[in-house]
This record gives sequence, C-alpha cells and structure tokens, in this order.
Amino acid sequence: MIQEYLPVLIQLAFALAIAVGGIVFSLLLGKRARDSKAKSTAYECGKDPVGPSQSRFSVKFYLVAMIFILFDIEVIFMYPWAVSFRDVIGTAGLAAFWAMVAFILLLEVGHLYAYKKGVFDWNKSA
Repeated sequence: MIQEYLPVLIQLAFALAIAVGGIVFSLLLGKRARDSKAKSTAYECGKDPVGPSQSRFSVKFYLVAMIFILFDIEVIFMYPWAVSFRDVIGTAGLAAFWAMVAFILLLEVGHLYAYKKGVFDWNKSA
C-alpha cells in the first residue's frame, strides 16, 4: 500500500526541500547588515510615500468600474451563447440570435447614456 503513495511522498519531500532550502540559503547568503530606515519604507512606483495612505478616489473611478463590470458580465453571458449557438439555432431558430441582439442593444443604450453623461471624460469635474 505504501508503494502506491511513494511517488507522492517523494514529490512532497522534494517540494518541501526546495522551499526550506530557499529560505535557509536566503538567510545565510543575504545581506542583513545593510538595513536602514530608507530601505524599510514602503516603495510605490518609484515615488516616495508622501501624504495619507487612505486617499479618496473620484466618483468617476467608481462609475467607470461599474460600467466595466457591466460589460464584463455581458461578455460572460455571450461566451456560452456563442459556443452553443449552432445547437440552439437548430432547436429555437433565429429567436436566440434576436434575443442576443436585443441584449446587446440594451447594454449599448446604457453605454451611450453613460457617454452622454460624461462618465468617460476625465477632464470634466466630478
């Protein structure tokens, strides 16, 4: 019985040895003597962290995020429809095609509404 699990145990031991070995070698070979306050500070995109850590986001950021989620969900609904389109056409006819056209048009109305309201214009004030 143990012979069946032997390859799994060998692989587990090998993975554990790599993980522990990496930590041990980094502790042995690492340069801990060069720690300073500057090296311990947070690093973000090459800029020094200045100001509060919890800054406020513009409302436009959330509007664009919600619109992104809306169109992301649209694509998620379109994939299974596109994959099964040939089978559905055989049983339901063109009703499935027109249902997807109506779905896309409805979402495009929402997209045009957001565009007319200036959600995508970042130069406008919020």
